Amino acid sequence: MSTLSIDNKQLQELEEKFDPEMRFRPVVPPALQFVKWALITLSCFHYYTAGFGLLRETTHRGVHLAFVLGLIFLVFAGSKKVAGQSPSNSLLTPGGVPLVDWLLAACCVAGALYIPYVFDGIAFRVGNPSTLDVVMGTLLFVTLLEATRRSMGWPLPIIALGFTAYALLGPYFPGLLKHAGASWSQMINHQYLTSQGIYGVAVGVVATYVFHFVLFGVLATRVGLGQLFLDIASSVAGRYAGGPAKVSVFGSALFGMLSGSSVANAVTVGSLTIPAMIRVGYKREFAAAVEAAASTGGQITPPVLGAAAFLMIEFLQVPYQTIIAAAVVPAFMHFFGVFMQVHFEAKRFGLRGLTEDEMPKLRQSFKQRWPTLIPLALLISVLVSGRTPYMAAFIGISSCAIVGLTTMVAGNTARNWATLVAMHVALMVIAFTDMGEYAKLGVFAGAVVAMVLLAKLAQVSGRISHSVLVEAFETGAKYALAVGAAAAAVGIVIGVVTLTGVGFKISYIITSAAQSIAAGLGTIIPAYMASTQGLTLLAALVMTGVVCILMGCGIPTTANYIIMVTVAAPTLVQLGVEPLVAHFFVFYYGVLADITPPVALAAYAAAGMAGSDPFKTGNMAFRLGMAKALVPFVFVFSPSLLLVAKGFTWQDFAITFTGCILGITVLAAALSKFFLVEMKRWEQLLCYSAAALLIAPGLTPTLLGAALTIPVLLRHASARKTQKLATA
Repeated sequence: MSTLSIDNKQLQELEEKFDPEMRFRPVVPPALQFVKWALITLSCFHYYTAGFGLLRETTHRGVHLAFVLGLIFLVFAGSKKVAGQSPSNSLLTPGGVPLVDWLLAACCVAGALYIPYVFDGIAFRVGNPSTLDVVMGTLLFVTLLEATRRSMGWPLPIIALGFTAYALLGPYFPGLLKHAGASWSQMINHQYLTSQGIYGVAVGVVATYVFHFVLFGVLATRVGLGQLFLDIASSVAGRYAGGPAKVSVFGSALFGMLSGSSVANAVTVGSLTIPAMIRVGYKREFAAAVEAAASTGGQITPPVLGAAAFLMIEFLQVPYQTIIAAAVVPAFMHFFGVFMQVHFEAKRFGLRGLTEDEMPKLRQSFKQRWPTLIPLALLISVLVSGRTPYMAAFIGISSCAIVGLTTMVAGNTARNWATLVAMHVALMVIAFTDMGEYAKLGVFAGAVVAMVLLAKLAQVSGRISHSVLVEAFETGAKYALAVGAAAAAVGIVIGVVTLTGVGFKISYIITSAAQSIAAGLGTIIPAYMASTQGLTLLAALVMTGVVCILMGCGIPTTANYIIMVTVAAPTLVQLGVEPLVAHFFVFYYGVLADITPPVALAAYAAAGMAGSDPFKTGNMAFRLGMAKALVPFVFVFSPSLLLVAKGFTWQDFAITFTGCILGITVLAAALSKFFLVEMKRWEQLLCYSAAALLIAPGLTPTLLGAALTIPVLLRHASARKTQKLATA
């Protein structure tokens, strides 16, 4: 019997324990029921609009913000100390929530809904806001920063306040950063009354794309798709050397297709694989680091990816299929890099795989759970067909509910299958026919009524109950609160950039610094080895990557991506990098922050489950995720690796792909101090040099790197042969 099985209640408890964005305060009636149904209403609002038509842009974003910010004050306490206390129901704390939090919730709801309510008159007041506009804008501005602090901590609000200070105090800044400055009224006008600030593209993307995929991930896990993925990973990799660690890599890759979250991935898969890794002999730090490094792939793994991927659609104005295609090879490289280090580590220390009793029976697992693949297959089909991502999410969520309610783990009847097929036919009609909102609603309502009647008459039961479905809608909304606040807060940063033009100034500063560094390197490196333009771009990439990691130490990937795209990506574009490539570079380095100390959330979550030192775990996870740090540099200089970038050729792709595979393998061996046998110091140094050349784009450096590995291969082959003879 397999020990690798998911308990949804335990997973939720683990996520709340290790992810600061999930630490919700306990409440009691009447707040308990109010919060529950408000969360469910929020999910239902997004579910309905995804399938049957979005509201007017400003109204849609305003309703979304009102729910998200208002709920944050009810489910997140003002301080960690208060959050840990038992709730008490009194006149000052109705339902366990202080009156001041109820008031703050009401204030931000009023501020968020004010814009949609008076929308028709705002167009005539932009640039000349009324006193009420400024008051309501200030109210939303202040409550937004507090909501962001509660749900995500201090770093992002501090950054937003820093940019706000820059907008207000422009005349006092030195040199190039000096500008005319803005009054508070002008600042609120730009941030509140236009679509360049709080109500900007970031909130729009969360309200129309991200929320739905978070909900899909929760539902897919509830119906059993996550468990099927883990069973597949265990069966494929579990029996080999260091099996549990390889299961962790495969499982995180598969589960990452659903979650789009590093921490959720680490907690879900790690709760099962980390104890198994420790049991077969891996050190605690290494076991936790493997899960953390593999889990960061959740945000870069198609088809769901992280929230930042949906922002790319808006910023780049490209179809989501393009983003998915571009993400495939780099995501593979990341998981391949972690896998190879896990493999060499297992070989070095002679670690065993899982026994037959410890592994699931794949045939039995497929027999029980294969219907759970239907939602993911439909979601991908709708995405690649050219329909909108939110329609794909609507179909995926609906399919999860249908599969969960109409199919049983075992013993499905003909009535179960009939209900399943009929409901999915209705979904396909909604997805692939150009009907109006009310026609779609009629088809959907009719199918639901038919399903309910058939279930009652034929006594059809499913793998989940209606209460689990309701709980998933509640939990999905909870998980989306923090990212919703972050998107609105980062809108303040974007607003300041567009108001002051500071983005162009920062780009000029970065470009000038990169050119100075390149000029210095040009005196050391011969011109035939690297051009001045190439060195300038390399210096700019290094600086951008470092800033991404530093920013990511305190703010989530989505906010990090938006800020860096606003202030740094234009620099890369000016230096000749294609916009798609520049955005992916920033995206990947933002995700890398999840395993980079001192604030490595995925590593800390994994360390908590392993009982290991968090800082050592973070350092080890960064080592294991080295491929993710190197591959972005590769696809900047060889965009063919992204498959859909301009100038793609199969020849360039083949050379770059082969070089990366060989280079990552050699680098993993050097970092693990093992290839076929234990490595000597000179072999490590030679392998580091070889890996750098192999990973570098181009046929010449690839061949040179391969040549450098020959002495190591010959020595190891000879030593391995000697060991076998001695053993025999």
